[in-house]
Amino acid sequence: MTAAPLVSLSSGHHIPQLGLGTWPFDNAQAADVVATALELGYRLVDTAENYGNEEGVGEGLRRSGVPRSEIFLTTKFNRAWHSVAGVREAWENSARRLGVDYLDLFLIHWPNPDQGTYTEAWEGLLELRDEGKVHSIGVSNFTPEHLGTIIEATGVGPDVNQIQLCPYWVQHEARAYHGAHAIATESYSPLGKGQDLLAESVVVAAAEAHGVTPAQAVLRWHTQQGLVAIPKSSSRERLAQNLDVFGFELSAAEIAAFNALNGSGPKAADPNTFGH
Repeated sequence: MTAAPLVSLSSGHHIPQLGLGTWPFDNAQAADVVATALELGYRLVDTAENYGNEEGVGEGLRRSGVPRSEIFLTTKFNRAWHSVAGVREAWENSARRLGVDYLDLFLIHWPNPDQGTYTEAWEGLLELRDEGKVHSIGVSNFTPEHLGTIIEATGVGPDVNQIQLCPYWVQHEARAYHGAHAIATESYSPLGKGQDLLAESVVVAAAEAHGVTPAQAVLRWHTQQGLVAIPKSSSRERLAQNLDVFGFELSAAEIAAFNALNGSGPKAADPNTFGH
């Protein structure tokens, strides 16, 4: 199977445009699925401290036999580590659990503005990048306001902002801000939550028109617009299908029809009030 295309990051590194999400796998599931995904051609794997499966992800990496240098590994840290020294400790903990000596991408999982120390966390990430412990640095669930705060404080923006994004949550404002500041947009929950999005008539119609599954049609909506998507599946068949989305193109009308679903599904989590 053809590998996913690469997206250039401000750091000079490149992230595969489609990868594997691992929430809510436990360690045993994560090990099995990561090993299978890498065998199928995935090269981007996403996990987090909060998922509780970093050990399993690391086991899957080793079991696969794929060289570490070929894998783009992302993890995220919680609010307990939102200080310069705390981020270093979070990196040490995650690197130990994963069994690696560097991370390709390390993310602040949520801004937690009630705590008010995400700028210090960002400063800690900048130190780790300068030392080579992390190749690229970023954030997750940051709004343009949060991004503006860290950019104003340090003069440096993130390589990536990973946000909840799919045709139900098109995130026009965030994506426009990212584009203006050379921030790559990474979509989590790219297929929505549950099966509602995949049953939408416009999604089903596009899938039928192109001879693909509804999930493949939605993932093509992401990748065709330059987004990075990290769908999750434990099924070998669906893992293979999810990666196989680069052989067709949605029409402008189909993309517009998908965009018109914006706001019609369940609400996305609010980064100003939710976090861990």
